[in-house]
Amino acid sequence: MSHHTPSHLPGNADETDSGPAGAGDPTTAGEAEPAPASGRPGRRTRVVRSLAARAGLLSGRSRIARGLAVLAGPPGRRARIARCAAVGSAVLAVALLLAALLLPNQPDRLTPAAFARLPAEGILLAAVLLVLPPRARRAGAAAIGVLLGLLTLLKCLDIGFHSVLYRPFDLVLDWGLLGNAADYLRDTSGRTGELGAIAGALLLAVTVLVLTAGATVRLSTVMARHRARSVRVVLVLCTVWTTCVVFGLQSGGRPVASTLDAGLLHERAQQVRVSLADARLFRRQAARDAFAHMPPGRLLTGLRGKDVLFTFIESYGRSAIEDPTMGPPIDTVLKQSTASLGAAGFRARSGWLSSPVTGGGSWLAHSTFLSGLWINNQQRFRSLTSSDRATLTGSFRRTGAWRTVGVVPGVLVAWPEGRFFGLDHVYDGHHLDYHGPDFGWSQVPDQYALETFQRREFGKRGRGPLMAEIILTSSHYPWAPVPRMVDWASLGDGSVFQQIRRVGKTEKEVWGNPESVRAEYRTSIEYSLNSLVGFLRRYGNPNTVLVFLGDHQPVPTVTANSPHKDVPVTIVAHDPKVLDRISGWGWTEGLKPAANAPIWGMDNFRDRFLRAFGPQGH
Repeated sequence: MSHHTPSHLPGNADETDSGPAGAGDPTTAGEAEPAPASGRPGRRTRVVRSLAARAGLLSGRSRIARGLAVLAGPPGRRARIARCAAVGSAVLAVALLLAALLLPNQPDRLTPAAFARLPAEGILLAAVLLVLPPRARRAGAAAIGVLLGLLTLLKCLDIGFHSVLYRPFDLVLDWGLLGNAADYLRDTSGRTGELGAIAGALLLAVTVLVLTAGATVRLSTVMARHRARSVRVVLVLCTVWTTCVVFGLQSGGRPVASTLDAGLLHERAQQVRVSLADARLFRRQAARDAFAHMPPGRLLTGLRGKDVLFTFIESYGRSAIEDPTMGPPIDTVLKQSTASLGAAGFRARSGWLSSPVTGGGSWLAHSTFLSGLWINNQQRFRSLTSSDRATLTGSFRRTGAWRTVGVVPGVLVAWPEGRFFGLDHVYDGHHLDYHGPDFGWSQVPDQYALETFQRREFGKRGRGPLMAEIILTSSHYPWAPVPRMVDWASLGDGSVFQQIRRVGKTEKEVWGNPESVRAEYRTSIEYSLNSLVGFLRRYGNPNTVLVFLGDHQPVPTVTANSPHKDVPVTIVAHDPKVLDRISGWGWTEGLKPAANAPIWGMDNFRDRFLRAFGPQGH
């Protein structure tokens, strides 16, 4: 006898079984087994539901698979496509890894021959992938790929630094320069351009890491699948590499058997050790200062009553004077300027200084010149400007005999370093009353910056002696467009430069070929020299002493990869007693230093200058 409770009515059982049937169960409701008295579905019911659900899912997948099969064609064709895809992905993985391993870290070595080599690191990589245990193979291969990607990114940084600064990236000291690069992009391309470049660089970095990791994982999978064949290939490659070494085979003037990355890593390990020790070395060097405790009354006695102007001309290097194509026009400007200044009663002596940087890093050269210390990296610059080191400009202030000012058109943000360099007042790019256009990176044309200095400081009636640090920026990279000289009386608020800016060449036009770049660089140096000499002829007086120099050589595109880091330095004075103080320096008469004139380290100038114009006069 059966008894039905309200919770187990036949209608409820039918409702329970109808769900799976509606989902594709071939059985009917009448064939369903009644639910047990516990209220839970029976084992058969659960199995039927599970099978029915899987049948529905599989039927959907099978429809997709059948669609793809139709697109791929007959089974034989599908197999060929699969084999081609597998082979193609393996070949691409090998090609990508070889390109990463053989990529040079210097732009002048980026040639097809650079990639026609056999890297020892690639053979080692293959051997390591073969010995990885199966469980750790995928993770280990991915880790190796990421490390290879990081090495590739380091090479890319090296290429950029060699292109601009003519040296590799320093893993310890150069991270701060990336911020300076971002500032440059913001100044030249706006905030949008800066953010776009940063986003592009980050995307490129992530892409490189993903690709190298994926390629290494793919290669490890293929080698594990064909282990015996892979072992034979690795042994053959080892034999070929050794043979290339023994016979000295070369490709494009470089050994076919490459150890580029091993050498690079060795150099970087040494560089890191040196850079980490550099801070201690610099502290010892900075502690030695012959003028730190010199009484103010004994400083610069040979220049009392004089107006002394220290002027830096951006990127004015030895190549501007001695390059076969750029030298003759600039030589003409220097000879004509020497003659015109001589007619006004001025005489000059010129020599060479070796800059700590090339292609960029102007502030490091300025700091070296003024501090008497070799400042060739950002770590040294920060250590210097946070110290109490006596600087050349600060020594003028210590005497109390000069008002000290700075004219720095390229500074557009707060510049606390001005106080360290002993400047009473700083005229930055926002405080020169300029309402004209910018010229590439340069915000204010040199002629206008000098005219503002005359109006705000140099030309004031009844003032005392003045010392100024003036940085001229019109010859700053990228030399597009370049300003032209205008009548001094018509400078006004700078609006006169609008038309000159409109007809000037764009950066795209200038950088279309190296000769165009060199021509515009030369034009910018001529403009800066004409501006400075024009200022001295127009406003100079018998008490004016001008010291002007370049900060560093321009980029390798201009110098044709010249190894020289020398820059010209000149002292101009109306009073012959000033030049008599440096008569023992061996400098060349006039604005152009002779090729065999003395070359000093830029860090030597401060002490030599302070001694020459101190009480002893030597």
